[in-house]
Amino acid sequence: QVQLVESGGGLVQAGGSLRLSCAASGRTISIYAMGWFRQAPGKEREFVAAISRNGVNTYYADSVKGRFTISRDSAKNTVSLQMNSLKPDDTAVYYCAADPFGRGSAHLSDYDYWGQGTQVTVSS
Repeated sequence: QVQLVESGGGLVQAGGSLRLSCAASGRTISIYAMGWFRQAPGKEREFVAAISRNGVNTYYADSVKGRFTISRDSAKNTVSLQMNSLKPDDTAVYYCAADPFGRGSAHLSDYDYWGQGTQVTVSS
């Protein structure tokens, strides 16, 4: 079993940048595809980005494509989400998650392990 802890959230003005990190413990995340999801107040949790086990393949929601970049560092057992050109609509709690079957999926149900989330607030 793997434990995930997100960090790096905060308050930023529209157009600014933030870098989220997800630190894993208990097991190497190299065996998992990893994903980032977000949940805004009153809305369902939604897919943001995913990365394959070997880091070669990445997937993004249309709403963040070209602005966000997901990456992983197997040596540090971390996954990151670089967020640029942030918009007020990006305000949400951001969660990282691990998919043990390595699918790099956009579906919440494919992820078995979740962090507690980190708040991102973008002011206009």
